[in-house]
Amino acid sequence: MTLILLVADGARFDTIDAATRADSPAPLPALAQLRAEGALHPVTTAFPSVTGVAYAPFLTGRFPGPCGLPGLRWFDRSHTRCRRFPYARSYLGAEMRHLDEDLDPSHPTIFELAPSRFNAMSMLGRGTSSSERIGRDARTLVRAAYTHWIGNVDGWIALDEHVARVSTRHIIERRPDFACVALLGLDKASHTAGHGSAIARRALATIDAAVGELRSALERAGRWEDTHLWIVSDHGHSAVHAHDDLAALVRASDHRVLAHPWLLARGEAVAVMVSGNAMAHLYLELHRRVRAGWSALRERWEPLVRMLLARESVDLVVLPIDDSQTEVRSRDRGSAIITAANGRYSYRMLDGDPLRVGFELQNVYASDAFDALARGDYPDAIVQIAQLAASARSGDIIVSATPGWDFREKWEPVRHASTHGSLHRDHMLVPLLVSQPVSGTPRRTADVMPSALASLRLQPANDLDGSSFA
Repeated sequence: MTLILLVADGARFDTIDAATRADSPAPLPALAQLRAEGALHPVTTAFPSVTGVAYAPFLTGRFPGPCGLPGLRWFDRSHTRCRRFPYARSYLGAEMRHLDEDLDPSHPTIFELAPSRFNAMSMLGRGTSSSERIGRDARTLVRAAYTHWIGNVDGWIALDEHVARVSTRHIIERRPDFACVALLGLDKASHTAGHGSAIARRALATIDAAVGELRSALERAGRWEDTHLWIVSDHGHSAVHAHDDLAALVRASDHRVLAHPWLLARGEAVAVMVSGNAMAHLYLELHRRVRAGWSALRERWEPLVRMLLARESVDLVVLPIDDSQTEVRSRDRGSAIITAANGRYSYRMLDGDPLRVGFELQNVYASDAFDALARGDYPDAIVQIAQLAASARSGDIIVSATPGWDFREKWEPVRHASTHGSLHRDHMLVPLLVSQPVSGTPRRTADVMPSALASLRLQPANDLDGSSFA
């Protein structure tokens, strides 16, 4: 049996849902056929909801925090991964090569566990050799980099078509047990022109055509019945109407700032690491080699938090207290404490309900925490805040943007018309489309990896954040 995971990077659940209904005015026939024969499930991605980092759940079964991947950009306070000044990581550009190395080595990827594998364009690919992947060869890297930096969406769609053709040929000829094929054009089109734009619809049509051609090739080879095709996304998208450059904002508050691409500040600087661009980590007192916890930082840094919450662009501020407790604040909905210990979660209101849960939770399982927020504005936020805040590589302050805003205006190839990265529903809720019905109920993208292991009849991995739905 072969299991193929196709990543429709940047696809929202509601977009795929609307386009695969029988009465859709803009149908995606190949995806609609899969839905009719299998099922379409809404699932949540991980926080931060950004490319690369949010691939970890469906390739490792772990959330980004436990994996050691707190964001697209992060500051290595311990100086153990980034050993030279400025001790900062960005997976955009040349440092993308460090993503596999930064991933916790104690937790295998599905590439490492599958008897044979193939990886096309996934930033995470640990366990694949050069003959088992495309996207990391010099020619493809140069093509992708050039296409990205000039903001050429047509070029991304053409690259998707190329990747789909090469991947289909490889899957037919070499018959890998597991294949991951990432198509990135929809994300790039959404950033450039909006998720509902004409060029984003073209990118979606390219994904649909790729699925149709892959299925036809497998049918001709007599292998479709023995193939599971799962389509998932790493994050959603939402329109941006205003940009509030977070690095400039902190700098204007009389703090020296270390932020990409200018990383020259030393000493008492605040490291501002934006991802997506609708979330960011802020690292304080950079001389400390371990996080102090908010209780130790509160007296000096409370004015900065209050300044952030006064901004319309800032929806939520997350303040890690220690490995098990996190304070969450909003501008006008008060604050609460999230506690995570021994696989149980609590949500205790201090002076409000920042996540709009409507009630408190006491010592519940992750599945119950999921169900409590599933229909709200912040699906799975309790678990996702807890996993990221507990990571030693996360910031002392974590911010999530208000819908309509992002935190980075300069230094992007194109001015973003749409963004992602936050805890909000439009970014967190993504599709899982399966070609055959499954026995369980998918909740999170982290459920994909253990389900893939079960489908391939491989030994379950230990200490996973996801649960099998197969």
